[in-house]
Amino acid sequence: MIENRSFIVEKIADLPFYTEGPVTDKIGNIFCTTLSGGSILKINSRNEISEWAKSACPNGQIILPGGDHLICDSMLASVRRFSSKGEFLKNEIEKYCADFPVYSPNDLIADKSGNLYFTDSVRDKGKVFFLGINGDQKIVATDIDYPNGLVLSAAGDSLYVAESYKNRILKIKLKAPGSADGTADVLVNLPSNPLGTETGNLPDGLAMHNNGELFVAHYGMQAVQVISNTGKLIFSIDTNMSLTSNICFLDDQTIIVTGGFGEPGPGGLYKISFNL
Repeated sequence: MIENRSFIVEKIADLPFYTEGPVTDKIGNIFCTTLSGGSILKINSRNEISEWAKSACPNGQIILPGGDHLICDSMLASVRRFSSKGEFLKNEIEKYCADFPVYSPNDLIADKSGNLYFTDSVRDKGKVFFLGINGDQKIVATDIDYPNGLVLSAAGDSLYVAESYKNRILKIKLKAPGSADGTADVLVNLPSNPLGTETGNLPDGLAMHNNGELFVAHYGMQAVQVISNTGKLIFSIDTNMSLTSNICFLDDQTIIVTGGFGEPGPGGLYKISFNL
């Protein structure tokens, strides 16, 4: 059953390009990517926006404990490393991983040891790749219909992946870093857009609350869906953006939401506060 909840939705910025890849640093700066805009933006505590770095088509983004950013670039078929000052350092992955072609890196997550997982977003034969801190490269899962956002469980023993064109979230149990324990299971089939259009569904970015609830950016549904650890829809949040791309936590009761109203634009950046 969906519970009634109250939310405070605050617009941070209107932007010319559709946005993705939200992250926050240790002092509260927000970063997001602009895909077609070719920019990684920085938004400080006064909501002042500056261009932090450039890339061809930046998408998913994480900040590592040392302050470096890893950013998926779908146009360059690469996962790129930038310093904390926005200087490009190197490509961690470029066009190949585990001796297989990489086409369109979309989103990424690192475990507590620094091992990296990232999605390659293609139809039907999409993959989840692994890059270990020791240089190991593996395919974690394949034959996914456009794998998109991903997140790890708190214990690091399960990987959750948005399978966009199936409108569902997969759960992949891990027996070791980069190694799946069997095949992917369906955690939840998400609500369908009443318009019946394929792009009206499309789960995109994922984030995990520290209470174990999974937050799903639901592109085309103007929503963030909140899912229990058993795969039940708890409630939905109206984001005010028709195309909701990704989310990250600012704190336990606040999320940052990216997306927009069309592709390549316009885009938006919102802050949503709630009580669980």
